[in-house]
Order: sequence, then structure tokens, then C-alpha cells
Amino acid sequence: MRRFGCLGVVVLAALVAIAAWGVHDWGGPGPASKNLTVSVQPGATLAKTAEQLQKIGAIRSAGRFTLLAKLLGGGEGIKAGEYRIPAHLSQSDILKLLQGGRTLQRFVMIPEGWPSILAQERIMAAPELTGSIDVPAEGSLLPDSYSYDREATRQSIVDRMQQAMDAYLAAAWAKRAPGLVVHTPREALILASIVEKETGKPSERAMVAAVYSNRLKKGMMLQADPTIIYPITKGKPLGRRILKSEIEAKNGYNTYAMTGLPVGPIANPGRASIDAVLHPADSQALYFVADGSGGHVFADTLEQHNANVAKWRAYRAEHGI
Repeated sequence: MRRFGCLGVVVLAALVAIAAWGVHDWGGPGPASKNLTVSVQPGATLAKTAEQLQKIGAIRSAGRFTLLAKLLGGGEGIKAGEYRIPAHLSQSDILKLLQGGRTLQRFVMIPEGWPSILAQERIMAAPELTGSIDVPAEGSLLPDSYSYDREATRQSIVDRMQQAMDAYLAAAWAKRAPGLVVHTPREALILASIVEKETGKPSERAMVAAVYSNRLKKGMMLQADPTIIYPITKGKPLGRRILKSEIEAKNGYNTYAMTGLPVGPIANPGRASIDAVLHPADSQALYFVADGSGGHVFADTLEQHNANVAKWRAYRAEHGI
């Protein structure tokens, strides 16, 4: 009996040791020496996923991982998706990652004021996307950062950008100020694209919107330089001074040769520029010119504007601009 008792103690001690080793192995550092990526397909079993993890070197043993996951993992299922596994991540944390669905996020970002031709180039260059796209309709994309999964289609990214623009424009239009010079969401989008291209200072957007709104009300030409450039480059930087012939060109966009709005947007405006057009500053200003600080100075009269232009020219001469 004494021998059986001793044997029981030995077996119990062995079981405790094995359990302690299993817990340590489960929560200890994993074998991966660098960050790894694994894709879990829809419907994939824990055992099948464990084989993938072993193959890429994230775990040492698929069988042991599967067993410990069942014993210590809480019983929650794993979720499909692409995951980034940091170096030396424990088996326990790998399972939590797969159960939590914290998939690897890739992003494509379209800056405010980019024309659609540049947006198309960026989306085409984004890694791990599939398919090709044409240049989207100008002004149809809402500038922002958009996440995507590996092997998503480029068209699906464009669709989301366009849906986001439609939704934001509709919501902003519903909250517009009364008495605006723009009468449709489309007109607001066109004017917002000009505001976006004319100033990079957020604090100026409402004032620039006010200037152009006031000009439209008075039947004055908008005379926005970006509208000259757009039909030449489709919104890409011109890279040189505007020619006199281009200032005089009649093409549906050039607001130096026509009154009213261009026939379409000249860029993809961001939320703030849309809001500025729908809530312009309370101002009688009709003119603005650069002030040398990255911003602009505004004027209600031509006399004031001419004085501001003279100051700007003197500044350019002094600084060799």
C-alpha cells in the first residue's frame, strides 16, 4: 500500500509538472524571430490554421497548439481574415488575436483636393489589391484614409469612396445655411472643389467661399487660377506659369473666360471645404491675394485689393519669388 501511495504521489507530481509546463509553453514567447502574416480562410478549422501557423514558424507544434487551445483557449471560435503576428508572440496571444478578429489593416489615403487622376494612380499602386479602375468621375471621391483587406478589388475601394462622398454631401446639404448662391448639391460640390484648391489654410475656407459666393451673386467672374489649370492637366500640377493664351481659353472650366461655375468639379474636395461653401463667412469681400505667410488678405473693394496686390508684388520682389 505504501508503494502504491508513493506511486500516486509520483504520478500526481508528474501531472502537475506537465500541466505547469503546458501553461508555461502556452503563455511563453513564441518562436517567430520577425513579424509574420497568416490568412485564415472562411470556414477554416483550428487544426488547419494551426498547421499554417507551424508552417510559417509562428508556433512550434500544430498538434500541441490545437490541444492547448482546446484546454486553455476558452472555446471561442477563430475568425477569418488576414492577421499580422508580432515576433515572439505567445500561443495564447495568437489564439486571442484569431478569436478577436483583429485583422491586418491596410490603408489607401486620398488627400483633400486631389484630382481623380492622382487618386486613380494611387489606388492602382496600392499593394495587395486586385483588378484595375478607370479614372473616377471628378469630385466623386471623399478624401480620407480607407482600410482594405488583401485581395480586395480596386473597384470596391472606389465604390466606398464614392458612397462616402454621396452620404456626406447629402447630410451636409440638409444642414446648409439659408440664402446660398448654390442651388443644388452638385453646384456646392463644384464650388467646394475650387475653395479646396485656392487655400490650404483651414481657417480661410469660409472666407474664400464667401468671396466666390459674393462674386456669383453679382455676376462677376470667379477668376480662380486652378480652373485654368484643370483642363490642361486634369488637376495635376502645371509646373510652370500660366500662359496668356491659357487665361483666355474658353473650355467650360476657365473662370477667367466665363461667368458662373465651371461645368464640373476640378478636384475632390474634403468635408471642410464642402462645409465652408454651405456655411460661408458673413463677409462682403470680393477679392483676395496671397499675403506672403501662406495665407491670403481679403478686400471688399477693388481699391483695397489693388493695394494688397501691390504689397504682394513688393514682397515677391524682395524675396525673389
